[in-house]
Amino acid sequence: MSASVADHLKTGPQLSGRFIAVWLRNLRVWRKLMLPSLLGNFGEPVLYLLALGYGLGQFVGEVESMPYMVFLASGIVCSAAMTGATFEALYSAYTRLTQQQTWAAMLAAPMNVDDVVLGEIAWAATKALINASAIVLVAAVLGLVAGPEALLVLPVILLAGFSFAGIAMIVTAISPSYDFFLYYFTLVMTPMLLLSGVFFPLSGLPDAVGIGAQFLPLAHVVMLVRPLMTGTPVDAPVLHLAVILGYAVGSYWISAALARRRLIR
Repeated sequence: MSASVADHLKTGPQLSGRFIAVWLRNLRVWRKLMLPSLLGNFGEPVLYLLALGYGLGQFVGEVESMPYMVFLASGIVCSAAMTGATFEALYSAYTRLTQQQTWAAMLAAPMNVDDVVLGEIAWAATKALINASAIVLVAAVLGLVAGPEALLVLPVILLAGFSFAGIAMIVTAISPSYDFFLYYFTLVMTPMLLLSGVFFPLSGLPDAVGIGAQFLPLAHVVMLVRPLMTGTPVDAPVLHLAVILGYAVGSYWISAALARRRLIR
């Protein structure tokens, strides 16, 4: 009789360096499609930045004592990281799990489910870093960053990528089909994108909504990235990092347990 999800959650994932082989495999595959992948993941955030920044920015003016274009750039960096990690951990990982049976082939090697899940999450976090780095570069060219301290957003984005990828991997581990992902986009990802300070400050939201936004990982990513890119003081950095790290560890723990429940019979 197979173990329950609760049993798998109690035991926890078995960490090893073998996940790097999964990360390298995905990197080699991505390199073959690198150019169209970069154009696709890079084009939409830049379009949002230019269209909203230059278009809506003419009407908005300043937000939190900075031009709206500057305010928006840091939010777009965070949303690009979330989108890149999420799509990789949903569609690409699910394809390797079900259609291509890549996970089954990996598990035939001296590797366990926890290694595969961590490798997939690590690769999705890398995709988040690649996407966000491109937006940071564009923002720097447009003069929307305060200085070289903006480079400090990159390790934050990488950690955030682990969080977003881990959450998405939970959905992948329980999904019966691609259509199931629509529930995640509608019920989780879209509200998080709109209520985390990406496009407008949290101070403009009703108190109850603003308090609820404090439980969203994207909100804490924005609260770290925006000051680093605009040269303003970071408020409670330890708290923000703790929340992001907590989501990263917790989501990996849960997704690994669900994947073991799905694959180990």
